[in-house]
Amino acid sequence: MPAGPRAPCPIHRHAQARPDALALWSPERRWTYAELDAAIAATGSTLRDADLPDGSRVALRLHRDPDFVILLWALWRMGHVAMPLSTRLPAAEARRTAQRMGASCLVTRDAALLGMEPGALKPEPPDRFVEREGRGTPNPTPQPTHRRATLVFTSGSTGTPKAVLHSWANHLYSAKGSNANLPLHSGDRWLLSLPLYHVGGLAILVRCALAGAAVAVPDQDASLSATLDATGATHASLVATQLRRLLEAREALPRRVRGLLLGGGPLPEGLLRRGHGRGWPLHTSYGSTEMASQITTTSPGAPLSTLRTAGRCLPHRRLRIDADGHILVAGPTLCLGIAEGNELHDPRTNGWLPTGDLGRLDAQGRLHVQGRTDRQFISGGENIQPEEVEAALERLDGIERAVVVPVPDPEYGRRPVAFVQSSAGGLPEDWQGRLETVLPRFKIPDAMYELPNAAVQGRMKVDREELTRRAQKLQHGSARTIEHSAGAENDRTG
Repeated sequence: MPAGPRAPCPIHRHAQARPDALALWSPERRWTYAELDAAIAATGSTLRDADLPDGSRVALRLHRDPDFVILLWALWRMGHVAMPLSTRLPAAEARRTAQRMGASCLVTRDAALLGMEPGALKPEPPDRFVEREGRGTPNPTPQPTHRRATLVFTSGSTGTPKAVLHSWANHLYSAKGSNANLPLHSGDRWLLSLPLYHVGGLAILVRCALAGAAVAVPDQDASLSATLDATGATHASLVATQLRRLLEAREALPRRVRGLLLGGGPLPEGLLRRGHGRGWPLHTSYGSTEMASQITTTSPGAPLSTLRTAGRCLPHRRLRIDADGHILVAGPTLCLGIAEGNELHDPRTNGWLPTGDLGRLDAQGRLHVQGRTDRQFISGGENIQPEEVEAALERLDGIERAVVVPVPDPEYGRRPVAFVQSSAGGLPEDWQGRLETVLPRFKIPDAMYELPNAAVQGRMKVDREELTRRAQKLQHGSARTIEHSAGAENDRTG
C-alpha cells in the first residue's frame, strides 16, 4: 500500500487496554472488547481463506445484528470495502446493484437471493464468513487511513441514489468531531437505532469504538421505547418518525440517557417543543452521506431557540454559505468521490462540495437550513420553497408534521399541496386563514390531506416522489379545496 498515515484498529486497541469492557450488546449475548477483537480476527481469517482480491468490494444485504457488526469490522481490518445495501431493495435489484458496482461477493440471508442462479456473483450467507468466537487476538497491522473503507448509497430522496466512496479517515474524523461535541465514555452504550446501510448507522460503530463505548444492537421486533429500557442505552440516533413514536410511548426517559441525536432532515416544531419541554437531551443536526454523517450539531443543554437551528460546524469540517445562499462543505470527512462501477467522480467544485441545500449562518455561527434547491418551484412567476411552507404549517396548533409538494396547474404552472400529520387525528379547521397571517397567499397550499404512513414508515426521509404522485391523483379532476387569487398576489409582490 502507498505510504501515508496509519491507524491501529480501535477495537484491538481497547482489547489490549481494557479487555473486559463491554463492546457489543445484543439480547442474546454480550461481547467484551477482547471477545469482539477475537471474533473479528477469526472472521478476518475466513475472509482471507475466501481469496478475495485486495481491496474487494463486498456487498452486504443484511438486517442489523451482531454478525453484521463483526463482518464490517473484519472487512475494514482486512482492507476491503464494505458496501451495505438497503434491505428495502427487491432481491433482483440488490443483485444488479452489487454487480454494477463491481462487488466480489454478496453476503445476505435473503432466501430469494441465495436461491438465484450463481451467475457472475454468487450470494453467500453470513455464516460462510462470520465467526462469533475466536482464539487468541492477533495483532492487526495498522492500516493506512486513506484506504477505501465503505461504499454507501444516498437515500435517493432527490433522485437516483448515489454511491459514495469513503476512506477510513473520513469515518475517523467524523467520529472524532462527533465525540468532541457529545462526549462518550467507557460504560456508555449507543443504541444502533439506524440501519447500517445508512452512514448514520455506520457512524455509531466508529464513534463508539474510538471512545471505548459499547454498541447496543436492539431486537428487531421490539419498540424503540422498550429497546431503550432493555439495552441500557445512554445515547441514540433518531429521525423524526422515531422521535414521534418515543414521545407518544413515554413521558420520561431512563435517567441514564444523556443524548438523543436527531437527523434525517429538519425536525417538526411540535416534536422539538414536546421533547424539550420534557427535559429530553435533544441534539439537532445537519449532515450528509458525502460528509460521513454529521456536519453541524447543537451542543448539550441547548435551549429551544438553538434546537430550532442545526447547530454549529463540528471539528474536522468546514462550511460556508455562498452568495446565492447555497451550503458548501469541505474537510477531512468529505468523501473520496461518487462511484459508478469502477469509475470515481470528484463531486467538489473548487475544493468545496455543493450540498444542494440552502441556508444561512446567524451571528452565533449556527446553521439555519432553509431547504433543497431542487425542491424550489415557480408558481405564477413566484418562487415557493416547500420547507418554508412546511415550517409555517408545523407552527399551527394541531399539526405535528407537514410535507408540501408541487402539482401541475393549468393557470399558474404548479401549485403547492400539503400532507400533514395531526395530533387530533383530523385536519385542523381554518388552517388556510391562520396561514394567511404568516405567508403570502400564493404560498398557501391549495389542499391539505392526511400524511400516509407509507410515505414515512421505516424511512430515514419522507418519500416526496410518492406524495407528489398521490397529490396529482387526488387533485386531478376535482375542484381546488381553496381558491387563491395567486395572480393578483404575484402582481402585488412582484
